[in-house]
Amino acid sequence: MAGAVDGRSAPRQVPAVSAPTVNFKVGNEKLIRVLDGASSHLRGLLTKQGRPDGALRIAVVGGGCSGLQYKMDLVDGPRDRDILVPSNGVNVVIDPKSALFVSGSELDFSDDLQQGGFKVSNPNAIVTCSCGESFAA
Repeated sequence: MAGAVDGRSAPRQVPAVSAPTVNFKVGNEKLIRVLDGASSHLRGLLTKQGRPDGALRIAVVGGGCSGLQYKMDLVDGPRDRDILVPSNGVNVVIDPKSALFVSGSELDFSDDLQQGGFKVSNPNAIVTCSCGESFAA
């Protein structure tokens, strides 16, 4: 038997598995700017989840009173085709379609008891509903 020593088979080498390459763009604060309150709160959330180098994903999806609404999630990093925006010490990732709707926006955080949470101030929103969760562009 080729490669065998004393009737034992030779050790096999396992090829190294590399992580898939993620193709994303790096944007700037012209797309979205994170204000101090949001930056501080976001850093705390990411650290608490054990992913201090993570990011906030902002997406615009259909729904809400006015037709469009924001969806936000904490993620490890960008996916293919995403735009990564470093701002005020944190990272925000946005898919290209959502970027069309949020360009020029600011992200803030309020700890108000009734209307608290992350808030997007969007200059592209031509109609917003009274709940503040939905908009039309």
